[in-house]
Amino acid sequence: MRAAGDDTPTLPEDPAALRALLLETRALVDTLIAERDLLASQNERLQHLLLKLRRRQFGTRSERLPEDQLLFAFEEIEATLAGNAAEAGKASPTLRDNQARRCRAGRGRLPAHLPRVEQVLAPEVTSCPCCQGPLVEIGTDTAERLDVIPAQFRVLVTRRPKLACRTCPGVVLQEPAPARLIEGGVPTEATVAHVLVSRYADHLPLYRQSQILARQGIAIGREVLADWAGTGAMEIVPVVRRMREILLASARLFADETTMPVLDPGRGKTKKGYAWAIARDDRPWGGADPPAVVFHYAPGRGAEHAKDLLAGYRGILQCDGYGAYKALAAASEGITLAFCWSHVRRGFIELAKGQTAPIAAETLQRIAALYAIEAEVRGKPPDIRHAARQARSQPLVEDLFA
Repeated sequence: MRAAGDDTPTLPEDPAALRALLLETRALVDTLIAERDLLASQNERLQHLLLKLRRRQFGTRSERLPEDQLLFAFEEIEATLAGNAAEAGKASPTLRDNQARRCRAGRGRLPAHLPRVEQVLAPEVTSCPCCQGPLVEIGTDTAERLDVIPAQFRVLVTRRPKLACRTCPGVVLQEPAPARLIEGGVPTEATVAHVLVSRYADHLPLYRQSQILARQGIAIGREVLADWAGTGAMEIVPVVRRMREILLASARLFADETTMPVLDPGRGKTKKGYAWAIARDDRPWGGADPPAVVFHYAPGRGAEHAKDLLAGYRGILQCDGYGAYKALAAASEGITLAFCWSHVRRGFIELAKGQTAPIAAETLQRIAALYAIEAEVRGKPPDIRHAARQARSQPLVEDLFA
């Protein structure tokens, strides 16, 4: 007999059923322990990341983490968390099934332009195990995985047969050798392009590229790759010039400049140089022109460099409040400056950090309202965006300045 109010679960009397219940309970306990250990490990890693983020934001300048180191910390922590989850999944089938379900729910579809290689896994037995009659296909389960073929190096062999006449002495015909980008060198144009993209788009130094080649048994030193990169860069100078001409014909341009370290061989150290850039991207507001950017190196930040880069331009120039652009617009009647709200906002962010300037925090809220309007009309036709800005943004701007 059970006392009134006793909610203790009733256990089965049958030993086999009781054993099955015990095994099920043990499996559930193992799953809960694995999940607990996984969460504890994640909390420890997140606490470590939080300390790094605080040091980056509030620490002294010498303690703050550079952007690339912060990203590296994110990658390391995320990889560690994934490793812990995989290890916990091995110990718990239930947890492993839950992880697989989450992966399937958030992975999305692979791009349609990628080539598909189909593998058909059909049962070896094609007859019914009961009546031995033939089986018919009633459906197919299809799954896609992303595969990769590592970079494959190959040798292009060019043969130029020599044809001679048996009757006429001295008659020998042969196709001339094709021109090479690197005279006397071994790389094809595709190889040089690969070195340039790896170096400047993927930020892979030449000495590391040399190590990658060495793993394939290809002994090409860093100095040879540097020669290829320099020769290839000279060959694309006409392309850069043409891109600059196309950009200067645009109705709208963005311009900015940033510092960059430049080798100074005479002093044995680096000096400060500047990378000036002009760019356009009309996609957010439905423009048909393709996006493009052109970089230009200059040893300084003076107005003469902005004049050289934008010589002959007529249109709207989006920029920050740097005086070089103002001087350029003052000397040219065809340039209209459009200053950047992001740069305006940046100054108020610095003021608002100390929590001693309430007007700065209020300004950020007002600018956020302008950003929200832009997010609604982004990509829509110009007349719709213009109407929204005149009706909704202009009163906010006037009130902000008032």
